[in-house]
Amino acid sequence: MDQGHTQEFIQHLINGISLGSIYALIALGYTMVYGILQLINFAHSEVYMVGAFAAYYTGRQFGLDQHPGVLSLFILLIAAVAACSLLGITIERLAYRPLRKAPKLNILITAIGVSLLLQYSGQIIFGADPKLFPEVIKDSSLFEIGSVEVRSLDITILIVSTLVMGGLHFLVHHTKIGTAMRAVSSNSNVASLMGINVDRIITYTFVIGSSLAGIASVLVGLKYPKIDPLMGMLFGIKAFVAAVLGGIGSLPGAMLGGVILGLCEEMVVGYLSSTYRDALAFGVLIVILLFRPAGLLGSVVREKV
Repeated sequence: MDQGHTQEFIQHLINGISLGSIYALIALGYTMVYGILQLINFAHSEVYMVGAFAAYYTGRQFGLDQHPGVLSLFILLIAAVAACSLLGITIERLAYRPLRKAPKLNILITAIGVSLLLQYSGQIIFGADPKLFPEVIKDSSLFEIGSVEVRSLDITILIVSTLVMGGLHFLVHHTKIGTAMRAVSSNSNVASLMGINVDRIITYTFVIGSSLAGIASVLVGLKYPKIDPLMGMLFGIKAFVAAVLGGIGSLPGAMLGGVILGLCEEMVVGYLSSTYRDALAFGVLIVILLFRPAGLLGSVVREKV
């Protein structure tokens, strides 16, 4: 491989890791809820959409695109996290909690219903036309190594994603809430007998997972500035594929799956055709389900009969 091709490969590598880290943030929300409730929360992608619009209206209200910088980005992140957390709590309380002991098929259908409800409600409330997300971080070239260009937006996404994932790791493995979440995930009945408030822990899980979706929505809005009420469909499915790829229920698996999917997409666009970009996720899902249904870092759990 000559120098030109090497530099081109490194450029795709940087872009792929940047995109993959966003997938990882959304995938973590899917995998956290599944780890606690064994529920695939299909409404998660619409929570992500609401986060983008909360940030958009906050940015427009305060004119943040006229004052780009870290403070403006922080305000958008807070707005998205607050809106997504509130929506996550509402969905859990109104849609999932009453069905906690119902057959899983009922809960799955409910999740799809909530997703569709939010999609069409979004079109009524926000309008079906795309909106231009506030540009609070200028996408400028920071430095170049040969023809490899490192841009400010990619660095911002990597820094925010790394900090958030590091914070989540600390929360899960080094705090009382995290210990309780792992206990409920392992066996909710035993956790309840040991004095853990299972309902409260499930609510915390939805809040944290929804917050991650909110942060991801701002990063996506910065990278792909057009947002609309159906923006969660494709991005959400890809993040779900990333969670399955890494092993749904596994936090490191969701991170790994997101990065791998982002890299694969970027390499497909770079070396094959952008036409196959969206089809790749579904191809990956089929291959994983055929050859390793538990995912790369997941483990097969046999149900007792």
